[in-house]
Amino acid sequence: MNIRNIAIIAHVDHGKTTLVDQLLRCSGTFRDNEEVGERVMDSNDIERERGITILAKTTAINYKDYRINILDTPGHADFGGEVERIMHMVDGCLLLVDAFEGTMPQTRFVLKKALEAGVKPIVVVNKVDRPNADPQRVVDEVLELFIELGANENLLDFKVVYTSALKGTSSYYPNPEDQKPGMQPIFDTIIEEIPEPNVDEEGKFQFQPALLDYNDFVGRIGIGCIKRGTVHLNDMVTCLRLDGTSLNFRIQKLYGFLGLKRLEINEAHAGDIVAIAGLPDLNVGETVVAPGSKDALPLLRIDEPTLQMTFGTNTSPFAGRDGKLLTARKIEERLFKEIQRDVSLKFVRVPNSETWVVSGRGELHLSILIENMRREGFELQVSKPEVIIKEFDGVQCEPYEDVQIDVPNEYLGTIMESMGTREAELINMDSDDINTRLHYIIPSRGLLGFMTNFLTLTKGYGIINHTFLEYRPMGNKKVGERSIGVLVATESGQVTAYALQKLEDRGTMFVEPGEEVYEGMIVGENKYEMDLAINVITSKNLTNMRAAGSDHTVVLKAARKMSLEACLDYINSDEFVEITPTAYRLRKKILNTVERKKYDAHQKEIK
Repeated sequence: MNIRNIAIIAHVDHGKTTLVDQLLRCSGTFRDNEEVGERVMDSNDIERERGITILAKTTAINYKDYRINILDTPGHADFGGEVERIMHMVDGCLLLVDAFEGTMPQTRFVLKKALEAGVKPIVVVNKVDRPNADPQRVVDEVLELFIELGANENLLDFKVVYTSALKGTSSYYPNPEDQKPGMQPIFDTIIEEIPEPNVDEEGKFQFQPALLDYNDFVGRIGIGCIKRGTVHLNDMVTCLRLDGTSLNFRIQKLYGFLGLKRLEINEAHAGDIVAIAGLPDLNVGETVVAPGSKDALPLLRIDEPTLQMTFGTNTSPFAGRDGKLLTARKIEERLFKEIQRDVSLKFVRVPNSETWVVSGRGELHLSILIENMRREGFELQVSKPEVIIKEFDGVQCEPYEDVQIDVPNEYLGTIMESMGTREAELINMDSDDINTRLHYIIPSRGLLGFMTNFLTLTKGYGIINHTFLEYRPMGNKKVGERSIGVLVATESGQVTAYALQKLEDRGTMFVEPGEEVYEGMIVGENKYEMDLAINVITSKNLTNMRAAGSDHTVVLKAARKMSLEACLDYINSDEFVEITPTAYRLRKKILNTVERKKYDAHQKEIK
């Protein structure tokens, strides 16, 4: 059977996973009576809830006499490392671009990776049925992007297919009225344009895992493309390790892909995308070869973490109320399990403590790990994310981000002022009658704590996208800390409406009457820069005296509720987020009010 290996790459929310749905449906991969949901490739609960792809997924379809292996890649910058490695498994890609939004920061990032790997792109302009869609403009933008990224001349004459993945229609023409049901134009373009895998069918076996999976029965599973030869179940093979050593092992499981299924197979050939298991500590970038061969493939680059935070056992007075998994041993086992499949994640235990420094690619990367642990029944506390500082030639350097902001013109001044205080450098600005697009270069620490603030400043109408750019010498200003103070509980107990009514003018409350709080827990945001200790459990003294108006109903403002990402954005370096299966709580590291005030006073003296 003829093989075509392709990846689907795009900016966040441009429709990659929805398009894969339609390709699977239109190829006849599902039975007529098979029940199939939407975005079937997003198998994780969080992926479905947030509408994002977190982990790359592998599938395959049969079309005419061809087996088309498809890799659905993540669109978010935090998971960009997977996109880069996947490019070494495929010979072509579908570059998906929204017919209204056009090229975005991640479009540039993923296309750059594809061009660097020599992968042939086909442009798919999606959502042509959107109001105000302009497919012709978008194709011009893509062409400009190809030229800007230095693409070879033969790639500038790329093929374009126009689709509405949501409706399952496609066409070779930009007019939405030309759209017809089915994905035949995409299938035919893949077969015509994408070359066969550049492999050697006759040579000795050679394979390199670009992705990892893990299960408790067989351990690590390496997913990649067979570059040479044939492999059979139970074959003895050699792993050429990253440190230059080699190790023989037996292939205990060999998997192929078709539709949504991972199938156990007995043999696979050059050009096939397969998964192999048998070596418990198989790593991305290592080469698996026939015994006696020393022919290693070039190493795959793995993106280094740029952000770190501290995970620790829950030390709050409420520890153990909600979760079942509380101990340091359980948390360490879970972190170890995570790094078996996520090569961009690293962790190291802090000596003589029940805390770990966990490093990842960004706030979303780390918050999804925390959210998964919370849902599994873990309790833990985490610190404010911090950028990882590196030293190059004796100079301390920090990561910088490429940021693109689309904002309604009425909020433009506020956003520019806010970005200016965070060491952001304005590179470009494009305006029309309604919106302005801003292009900034900013230190990564300047974005910490900015996302929630950004949504507030733009009333939810702003769109911000960012990708890692490079390491640069550290700036002088101290950015990334919250400038506003918080309201901290001085007593433990139940919040009363009576207390909140008297404290409302102090700022914005995070708690409601009836909620339990403890000393040192953050219960609100102050109006001013300093922190304020308050008592939110005061109740009215009961007497037999009645006063005029004493029976009126207390009407309180709604408490501010924050998501996990908002909590991580919000806290300062002297605070924790306490995470349990049922709640997120903000708290000070030092819970005792008197001790905390002494510590703060001492810190001011030092400064």
